[in-house]
Amino acid sequence: MAHADDLRAEGATDEIAEHAIRDYRLAQLTARERALCDFAVKLTHLASEVDESDMAPLRGAGLTDVDISDAIQVIGYFNYVTRVADGVGIEDEPEWKC
Repeated sequence: MAHADDLRAEGATDEIAEHAIRDYRLAQLTARERALCDFAVKLTHLASEVDESDMAPLRGAGLTDVDISDAIQVIGYFNYVTRVADGVGIEDEPEWKC
């Protein structure tokens, strides 16, 4: 839920925020948003398998190398913060439960 709240704070609709909680693939995303989400999932779960072929959909959606670098930094940061919170045992806020 915290990530959905972050999305809303950045201007996302309630529909997009709710799909972010459950399954972003069901949301009506732009090609750019979909490419970024797909990339974020792969970088999060299969980081060692990310290669140049994963950049093509991002570039095809209009992202520059600087945009891609920024995305990698943001995705990596959110993964880092989550792992630190998990590692030190920070409990979710009750309102974050889906």
